[in-house]
Amino acid sequence: MSTQQSIINYIAGVWLDGDAEGLDAQVPLAELNIIDSAGIFDLVHYMQDDFRITVPLREISPANFRTVDTMAALVERLRREGETVR
Repeated sequence: MSTQQSIINYIAGVWLDGDAEGLDAQVPLAELNIIDSAGIFDLVHYMQDDFRITVPLREISPANFRTVDTMAALVERLRREGETVR
C-alpha cells in the first residue's frame, strides 16, 4: 500500500466514519474542516508509529499537513533524512 493510500485510509477511518469517497491526495484537509490543529497532532502520532519516523516539532506546521500529498512528501523526506543519519 502506498504512503498516500495509508494516510487516506487513516483519515477516513478516524474522521470520516470509514468513508474515503471523494478523499484524494490533493484535498485541502483543513480548509474543508476534515482535520483541525488537534487532528494534526493525531496524524503526527499516527505517522511516527505507522511509518517508523520521527517528526521534529519544527515540521509540525499547517503547510506540511495541508493535503495527503504534503504529508506523504514529509514522510518520504524524513525517511530519507533518517537513512543519512544512520
